[in-house]
Amino acid sequence: MTTTSTTITGLKSRIETRQARIGIVGMGYVGLPLALLFSEQRFPVTGFDIDAQKVGTLNAGGSYIVRIPGTEVQSAQRNGFKATTDYSEIAKMDAVIICVPTPLNEYHEPDLSYITGTLEAMAPHVREGQLIVLESTTYPGTTEEVVVPMLERGNGTELRVARDAESKGFYVAFSPEREDPGNDTVARRDIPKVIGGCGPVALELASAMYSAIFNRTIPVSSPAAAEMTKLLENIYRCVNIALVNELKQLCLRMDIDLFEVIHAAKTKPFGFQAFYPGPGLGGHCIPIDPFYLSWKAKEFDFHTRFIELAGEVNSKMPYFVIEQTMAALNEHGKALNGSKVLVLGVAYKRDVDDLRESPALTIIELLRKRGAIVSYNDPYFARVGRGRHYDLNMENTPLVDLGQYDAVLIVTDHSDYDYARIVAEAKLVVDTRNATKGIVSDKIVHC
Repeated sequence: MTTTSTTITGLKSRIETRQARIGIVGMGYVGLPLALLFSEQRFPVTGFDIDAQKVGTLNAGGSYIVRIPGTEVQSAQRNGFKATTDYSEIAKMDAVIICVPTPLNEYHEPDLSYITGTLEAMAPHVREGQLIVLESTTYPGTTEEVVVPMLERGNGTELRVARDAESKGFYVAFSPEREDPGNDTVARRDIPKVIGGCGPVALELASAMYSAIFNRTIPVSSPAAAEMTKLLENIYRCVNIALVNELKQLCLRMDIDLFEVIHAAKTKPFGFQAFYPGPGLGGHCIPIDPFYLSWKAKEFDFHTRFIELAGEVNSKMPYFVIEQTMAALNEHGKALNGSKVLVLGVAYKRDVDDLRESPALTIIELLRKRGAIVSYNDPYFARVGRGRHYDLNMENTPLVDLGQYDAVLIVTDHSDYDYARIVAEAKLVVDTRNATKGIVSDKIVHC
């Protein structure tokens, strides 16, 4: 048996016996749950993050993500989990998984700075026989065109990516994250894991590693195919949400309840999947991923008209909400300028503590620009400060004395809210989520 074959066999054996040391870079909404999954299977796991506060919280047995209790972190610690800001520890890992953000810049172009920054920090410590996997959502080609060259150049040695069993080096794969914050109906282990490797050995090793924590793995021919798989999943959702958002505007003019229509349509046992309208798109995937592909497509002289149209429809929804709120206030003899408006919910979706790309942030900014006096309430955020694309500096307002507001605007339909009480106490309720379904009142305006 050759030295290379021995290395491959040794890593597979350590994975099978749960002795492989797993490093996960990025302890956010994707990386931390993944670290806990590996820890549940008794793997020794090290979490890497540049945020010293996050690292300190984890090492103290705490959590900063609402849906992950501190007890889960403490259980992982008993299995050897620890967190660090020291990237030299990468050298001790058998496998390293990169789970860092991939946002858009102000021009709606891919921002790979988190990935490239991570690769620069990792590269000097990558060693022979190591498996490196990128999970961050990105455009097809990133693994081969960005990850591989940066790791090879930054290593400071002749070490290269090993693409077959005869080659020495490290192994690289891509496996898109499929997290759905707030979804308690599907266990993480039951979400199939798509994997594309830079060569058959990388695919084999990555499949062995993920098979230890996921019930099913889906191997594909290349990292680019895996990268495109994730984009297709989210573009599919983006386009269908744009469709129902446009139909919502039409149905309001036609005095038709679109939610009633969707409920009726989804009784068809084939050929239809229900999507629901809202005030705009939020989260780390659907508002962002389509633009990654649109940007990459230009390299091939291809214009993704369908994708860009869907993005245009969805990005205009906060403006539609403002128009509807202005019209509702006018019906009550009020102008938006000078009106007191309470925004209910600033998270991007129900029952999560996640602000990324939330349409509520845009809506608040638009309300302020039009002269409204804006407050917000959200059980998950005591304060909303400053982010990449917003600067609000607001404190959470208690849900009391609702009659003081000229309008209560439901943007995120958290299950904690007592909507019957809200309608009863408010002067006017503008509902963007159908949260007040079943409540009969002339105070409610659906949009």
